Amino acid sequence: MVFRRHICFLFFLIITGHPLFCQPYESVSSYIESYGDIARRHMEEYGIPASIKLAQAILESGFGNSELAVNANNHFGIKCHGWGYATYYKDDDKRNECFRSYLSPVHSFEDHSEFLSTRPRYSFLFDLDPLNYKGWARGLREAGYATNPDYSQLLIRIIEEHKLYYFDQKVINGDLVAAGLPRSKKDHRHEAVDLYREREIRINNRIKYVYAHKGDTPESVAEEMQMWAWQLYRYNELDENSSFEKGDIVYLQPKRRRGEGNYHIVKQGETMYDISQLHGIRLEHLYRRNNMEPGTNIVPGQKIVLRGRVSD
Repeated sequence: MVFRRHICFLFFLIITGHPLFCQPYESVSSYIESYGDIARRHMEEYGIPASIKLAQAILESGFGNSELAVNANNHFGIKCHGWGYATYYKDDDKRNECFRSYLSPVHSFEDHSEFLSTRPRYSFLFDLDPLNYKGWARGLREAGYATNPDYSQLLIRIIEEHKLYYFDQKVINGDLVAAGLPRSKKDHRHEAVDLYREREIRINNRIKYVYAHKGDTPESVAEEMQMWAWQLYRYNELDENSSFEKGDIVYLQPKRRRGEGNYHIVKQGETMYDISQLHGIRLEHLYRRNNMEPGTNIVPGQKIVLRGRVSD
């Protein structure tokens, strides 16, 4: 597991204040074993297919053994681009180029997700089906992530050779334990079915959700679903100390960037958050698709776009 590999790093960092970089990985399979759980969790949180994330890391870092991975913990080849922290210089497309340097590979994985999810040129990728790893691979090449003209084919070859698409399927198809939720020494995958008998799990916009019961809180629902409370707060865009009304939609996975329908007609008393929950769309993307500033008032009869964008 990833933690075993980082024991020497963390110990040396605590004792000396400086990072120590551990021995290289022996095989692609050991690398996948180390970072598979992180990739699945990031797929849940950011919407980046785990197969793509792992394939990029394997390709960019030589499964953890490249100069950049060993000396800078940079597993995705991300260059500085205004980076204000530690850096590492090496020849790439040009001589002595600046790359980001991280305290640990885990930080590199997290920064990669932030990098893709916050750069406008990659935003179209998040509208793809999360199981469409080929579309993601081609889209990354088109968006200029790498200069190698064969970049997309290299990613696809890695995914198919190592069957990384199974990671995506486990997240989408609801293997909740495999998707990074709490584990114990006992496998809960079969027990989870029994836990859900009293609360039916439904699907909306390819997202799992349940209806709230009277008196439910994010903490109580999370405990029942074998999840962390912070996940329900984040997935449902809730404020701290929020509670649920009976019949509220409670998403068990992150909402998406677009809806399944084309538009929604506002009803009396509805808010943008209500529409966001009804259609499983993140609130920020709902505002963005409609060229609206966050907090803008809406009125009954107004047409709210769920896919694409309104005309300027």
